[in-house]
Parts: sequence; C-alpha cells; structure tokens
Amino acid sequence: MQRFHHKSFADVRRLLDLKQAAGQRITVCIPTLNEAGTIGAIVRMIRSELVERVPLVDEILVVDSASVDATREIAIAEGAVVFASGDIAPETGTHPGKGENLWKSLHVARGSIICFIDGDIMNFHSGFVPGLVGPLLEHAEIDYVKAYYERPLAFGDATHAGGGGRVSEILVRPMISLFYPELADILQPLSGEYAARRGLLDTLSFPIGYGVEIAHLIDLVRDGRQARIAQVDLEKRIHRNRDDGDLGDTAFAILRVMLRRMERDGRLKLLGNLPEMHQRWLIDEKGIERIARHLPEPERPPLAGMR
Repeated sequence: MQRFHHKSFADVRRLLDLKQAAGQRITVCIPTLNEAGTIGAIVRMIRSELVERVPLVDEILVVDSASVDATREIAIAEGAVVFASGDIAPETGTHPGKGENLWKSLHVARGSIICFIDGDIMNFHSGFVPGLVGPLLEHAEIDYVKAYYERPLAFGDATHAGGGGRVSEILVRPMISLFYPELADILQPLSGEYAARRGLLDTLSFPIGYGVEIAHLIDLVRDGRQARIAQVDLEKRIHRNRDDGDLGDTAFAILRVMLRRMERDGRLKLLGNLPEMHQRWLIDEKGIERIARHLPEPERPPLAGMR
C-alpha cells in the first residue's frame, strides 16, 4: 500500500495541469453539523488558495445536518455552495448523520474526483486537499486515498500529544487485527479526510453515521481493491474532542456496521438480530442515570444501482 506526504503534492499548478490534461473535475465536500467555529476558515482557505489563486478545485460543497448555529450562513459567505441534507433527493427520505451527508453529496457533486473534508478541523492547512487528490491525479492505479496524521487531544487552549483517535485504537484497530488483517496497514481507519474517484464511490454503500469510513475500507477488501488504496500524511489534525458518552455511541454504531460485514463476508456468524439500543450509565454527584439511545445505523445503497 503506497504512502505519500502531502508536501510531495505542494506544486499545485502541476496538479492543475494533470487535472486538465485528464479532463477531471474536483469537488471538495464538507459534511457539517454545528461547525460555525471552524467552517469559515476551512472554506476560505480552499477558495482563496485552490479556487481563486490556482483553480485546482472546481466546487466546494457543504452538506449540512440541520445545524442550529451559523454554519450554513458562514459557509455561504465564504464561497461554498451549501445544501441542507434533507433537501437533496427528498424522495429518498432523510436521516441525521455524517454518512448520510456524504451519500447525499454524491447526488449534487459534479466532480469526477471527490475529496471529503471534515468541518471541525481547527488547524486546517492548504496541503490537505492537494495531498489527498494528488495521488489520484498522478497514479492511475490508485482509486481511494486516506489521510493519516498525528491526533493530539485538545483541551481548551492547550493540546496534548497523542490520545486522539480513541475509538480507532480501542475498538476498530483490534477488530481489524482479528477479522480484517488485510487492513492492518491503514494508519487512520476512521479518518474523515479522504478522496476517491467518483466511479468507485458510486459502487459503495454509505452507513448513515460514523460507520461510513470503516464500511468503505471493508467493502474495498471484499471487492479485492485494497491494493488501490493509498495513504497520505497530513502531519497533524486538531479538532473538537467529544466526551466518553458520545464516543461510546460512535463505537456502538461502528461496531454494528462492522459486525454486519463480518457476517456477510463469512468471518463470523451472528445468532440473532443486533440490538439497536445503546445503553450506558452516567454516574455523578447527582446519582445514577441510565442513558439509552436508538442507533440503528441504516445504510444507503450504492448510487450505481439506483440509476
């Protein structure tokens, strides 16, 4: 599996020449939910550096899950084309969730290369997008590019080295080692920054929530395409950190997605239906509180089969 550093693709004008010679179009898609504190800087940098200064990026899309802050207004002011997820392909219904936003984005994106960027990055730099799309422009044998980076934990104004990517390290990586060792070389299996050829994305299912990234990787293994995955070092990614309860919900949804695929691929056998209710307890000075969340994590089908 090939690895690159984003600085290998710092010559954006050379990437532009490659894009134009191949007749490609590049869409950057940013899924959002209440990202008013970070979305403006991300869109502004992509627009100024990669649309106006060098037109490597053809469109910037923000697909939003009913934010209650100023996310959409800020993104529009900075030059993004903004959609409410529920307004895209309304005949298909709507679900809350990151994967839903990504799937809906494929209905409106015009690019032949799609670059997904999370909307909560605090240290976004201009190497993110060229680093992710560069391998696709330079190497015809690569179809899917995953980011990896250092994941410090942020606490207020301070950051602490290591400690980020807790769901990856505690849940996903052990499960990969046990059931999908073909993916053991993926350094950040849940990274939300990746780029892929549109034709490939149209063949993949999209779980509506946080299971979407691991689902893609497992499905690429199923299809014998893991050799067409590459990875790019983006150095460091700082974002808002979630509490243990939120991470538990994320882990529950991801585990459901992985278990369904393990059974599908003959790597284990489930003896019954998986529960959809994640149950946990909050213990503090007020006492003990049971918290239960319904997290079914349904999946959106490949777009190629809907046409």
